[in-house]
Amino acid sequence: MKTLLRLALAAALLGGSLFAQQKVKRNADGTVDLASELPPDAHRLALGDAAPDFHLKGVDGKFYSLADFPASRAQLLMVVFLSNHCPYSHAAENRLIPLANEFAGKGLAVIAINPNSPDGIDVSELGYSKYNDSFEEMVLYAKEKGFTFPYVYDGETQQTAKAYGCLATPHVFLFDAQRKLRYVGRVDDSRFEDLKTVKSLDARNAVVELLAGRPVTVATTTVLGCSTKWNSKRGDVALAEQKWKAEPVDLALIDAAGIAKLAQNSSNRYRLVNVWATWCAPCVAEFPSLVSLARRLGNRDFEFDTISLDDPKLQPQAKTFLEKQHAAPPGRLKRILKAEGRTGTNFLYTEASTDALVKALDPEWPGPLPHTVLIAPGGKIVYRHNGPVEPAELLAKIIAELGPYYTPDHVK
Repeated sequence: MKTLLRLALAAALLGGSLFAQQKVKRNADGTVDLASELPPDAHRLALGDAAPDFHLKGVDGKFYSLADFPASRAQLLMVVFLSNHCPYSHAAENRLIPLANEFAGKGLAVIAINPNSPDGIDVSELGYSKYNDSFEEMVLYAKEKGFTFPYVYDGETQQTAKAYGCLATPHVFLFDAQRKLRYVGRVDDSRFEDLKTVKSLDARNAVVELLAGRPVTVATTTVLGCSTKWNSKRGDVALAEQKWKAEPVDLALIDAAGIAKLAQNSSNRYRLVNVWATWCAPCVAEFPSLVSLARRLGNRDFEFDTISLDDPKLQPQAKTFLEKQHAAPPGRLKRILKAEGRTGTNFLYTEASTDALVKALDPEWPGPLPHTVLIAPGGKIVYRHNGPVEPAELLAKIIAELGPYYTPDHVK
């Protein structure tokens, strides 16, 4: 994910992703300059500026504009840009929803806007959510998250995001009764889920001060979040796709002892192991979705391993299939594997009997292909499925295991 921090201890989530290799403008402290990524026709609101109007569809099917939030009903209006996929947004929403509920009857109205274009998001940026940023998935996300305020979509034209100068998600704009900007910046100073990590409740402080008739003490704070996914970045997404397809694919031989070692999982990663064969039609049909899932989770502590049950004499045929599926490990994982003395994540089983394979990988495996297991660090199987997997169900399970938020361990 092209995540942009302005903290001295900031760390880029992308790590070795293709997007991280692109030249970007940076601040003196080495962090990426969010403002430099604004499109040429974008405008950054300044304190005292009037709220730009909008006409955007919400997840409830209604269209919203400034007229739906008159000062007669709410002294203050908070326009906050959020997204389905961003871990910063996920964490901030856990404080934003209670804030909106607390002040809903005290003079604060809140509307959330998703500024992101799905065409501007690389699959590797979606590893903290089971949702993309499409409108259809916004409906599901808002329901699951329990939004109590309108959640509207700007990803098609992004005109509202440009009018406000949305740098990232989340990005807060707080307006007074005259709908003049009085606070702009972050929800608070933490990117983590745990409320104990919050030291400065910046947006809440601004709300309290304005409702009390006082000027905002700290009216501008540094934006903390995932950069806005502008549609103009779709060329970068296409380039990343081309580079991915050019990655070499390996297929190594493995016996039962090697599989037992793989299943013991002494790493800190979750391992998804899929047993398949080129002669197995369901295996072939589900394989692209598994590769896509592996790419999506390429910046997480996750590893996708494949075990082919093709005849070892047909190793070239199996490798050709894997190459057509572009089943290479993501860049970050590839470097980790190299440090561990491994070259890839694709294997072909060499022994004649599958009994040893079943015993080594999953004694509860009934035998048919495909068979898929998710192995936690330490070797515990936390998910198993015989037959074709349901991609959405599997993704949800993995995200639940890995977590949808940044944690200190993820960014150290």
